[in-house]
Amino acid sequence: MTRTETHCPYCALQCGMALSPTTPSQDDVGRRAPLEITPLDFPTNRGRLCRKGWSASQVLDTGDRLTTPLLRRGGKTGELAPATWEEAFDVIAEAVHRASAGGREPDRVGVFGGGGLTNEKAYMLGKFARLGLGTSQIDYNGRWCMSSAAAGAARCFGLDRGMPFPLADLDDAEAILLVGANPAETMPPMVTHLDTARESGGLIVVDPRRSATARLADEAGGVHLQNRPGTDAALAAGLLHIAVTRGWADRDFIRDRTSGFDDAWAVASQWLPERTEAVTGVGVPALRAAVERLATDARAGRGAYILTARGAEQSSRGTDTVATWIALALALGLPGRKRSGWGTITGQGNGQGGREHGQKCDQLPGYRKITDPAARAHVAAVWGVEPKQIPGPGRSAFELLDACGRDVAADGRPGVRMLFVHASNPVVSAPDAASVAERLSALDTLVVADFVPSETAQLADVVLPVRQWAEEEGTVTNLEGRVLRRRRAAEPPAGTRDELEILRALATRLGKPAYWFSTDPAEVFGELARASAGGAADYSAISHARLDAGEALHWPCGTDSPGGTPRLFLDSFATDDGRARFSLNVGTPDTFDTRVAERQVVLTTGRLLGHYQSGAQTRRVPELLRTDPEATATMHPDTATAFDLADGAMVRIRGRAGAIEARVHFDSTSRRDTVFVPFHFPGAGRANLATEASLDPHSRMPDFKVNNVTMEAI
Repeated sequence: MTRTETHCPYCALQCGMALSPTTPSQDDVGRRAPLEITPLDFPTNRGRLCRKGWSASQVLDTGDRLTTPLLRRGGKTGELAPATWEEAFDVIAEAVHRASAGGREPDRVGVFGGGGLTNEKAYMLGKFARLGLGTSQIDYNGRWCMSSAAAGAARCFGLDRGMPFPLADLDDAEAILLVGANPAETMPPMVTHLDTARESGGLIVVDPRRSATARLADEAGGVHLQNRPGTDAALAAGLLHIAVTRGWADRDFIRDRTSGFDDAWAVASQWLPERTEAVTGVGVPALRAAVERLATDARAGRGAYILTARGAEQSSRGTDTVATWIALALALGLPGRKRSGWGTITGQGNGQGGREHGQKCDQLPGYRKITDPAARAHVAAVWGVEPKQIPGPGRSAFELLDACGRDVAADGRPGVRMLFVHASNPVVSAPDAASVAERLSALDTLVVADFVPSETAQLADVVLPVRQWAEEEGTVTNLEGRVLRRRRAAEPPAGTRDELEILRALATRLGKPAYWFSTDPAEVFGELARASAGGAADYSAISHARLDAGEALHWPCGTDSPGGTPRLFLDSFATDDGRARFSLNVGTPDTFDTRVAERQVVLTTGRLLGHYQSGAQTRRVPELLRTDPEATATMHPDTATAFDLADGAMVRIRGRAGAIEARVHFDSTSRRDTVFVPFHFPGAGRANLATEASLDPHSRMPDFKVNNVTMEAI
């Protein structure tokens, strides 16, 4: 192998990097030559990488890398032991037959996917579920990442793409409002795109924590709106009130390009600045300064953007929260214009593409609704089947996991007796994590495809060792809707298999035609492109060949837009009438509930600089684990004093779902009503042991960010 240009396996920036083999040292005898990583001058990272990116190749050869299938022998109490691939496939096929009653009850078998899969694998996993297994029961962990932003954008714009403009458009913007986003820690190379706004004092950060990004704003004369957890929608409504009453709303834009303003104003008119301050805890002067900065820079053509992220979206009111921030953007005339806009910062590496091509329970490839007869007919024609062979909508992510191991699920439908898990670790990442682990343990058969023995794999009955990012070919779609090539830079370990090969082998054992399930990534992408043609996320004019030739292609990229669409909505929005819609469902200041009982604080969760998602990969990189070796509970010293906690001591944080054990960390900039715990750690330090599975009625997003808890010293 020689130098290979590809992309980082972690977040949705998909930073460009080159991988080159190095000369093995004495320590590497008998192992593959280590890969040297060189950052590339790619538009999202421009020659920079974070510490996770610099160390990404170390996970390829972690000491516990899985290289042979494992079967749990001796029943549920037995141990996982090595097996051949043929044995594993036979066990799985028999388990499918048994769980589905010979195919008569296909929904007894479920599939749980991940936002780290390539577009090709995400597409084929959806096809395998619906045609190979005949089940409607498929969803993925991106439900807990982007679903509220997707539902909010679809409601207001008629279309969801994380950023409807290239990230580089932020470069010369003098005002950028970040809501629940901390890119200085979660996406460090992105910070360079904020430099102009920061240096001009126009970086505005909404965050209950004084995060690294909030400090960047403060130190450069920007604004940190340090609101109470769970009040993001109230804050947006209050800012909208100020925009209108101070004359900063763009009345021409509202008249010409939107609908529903009068109904939205009937809600926002009640959010007077003083009442907004009472609910959110943010002072009136800061509220006015934020709106004035956005409005004046937008009017002057100096660039103004509003970007939301998980801090605002990961709640049971996430969709309405996103829609309220979009309403503020619409009132200021930002979306659908050059040098301004609204967008959301996608989290997972292929969080965008992973939800577009069939992993979500209610969608078919191309972002098509599974209940739409025309969509079903189109995809069925590409697949060569009758539309009736495609199952209807299934359960969302948590509801799917909660149905596991049950004869009858909470919704009254048959429960799931067998589950496939790909590229996900829900034992750590799911809300109400103890309950999820219990449900997975109750399954008749749990099959996990992974490259390390994650906490979920350790519960499995069958573990399938798969290949990693640097050992595969395919594509991913980053936060801008840009489709990128992932290229193979290293030989995979003997004994591992690509998931496309696994899905084909399983499908043929289940009596399905082999030609339904290609193992050639370029061929699969071609089929994906045809299946997406004419859909909201149209990839039909994209190919591996065009990407290999160096073309920069953003979807939609089809017959009407063969060169791709870097910027959406410049002419019209994707609604029936071409107008963006105002949508406010916030309630009034009198009804907005921010109550926390005596001797309680609000638990909020998030990421650290050195770790990613459930930590299954980054906890295996020594230098990353040394920096952040365990779960910490960050709180104000006064909060700790109130609960008789010492800095560095262990604390038990108890919510309605369960309890976490973490080490106390003092931070005098924290809100006194808030404790922050990162969600990367296993065991008793799992932050999601205490997060609740109350779900957004539109997106089915759980409440990760706002959970009332008590604390006690251990």
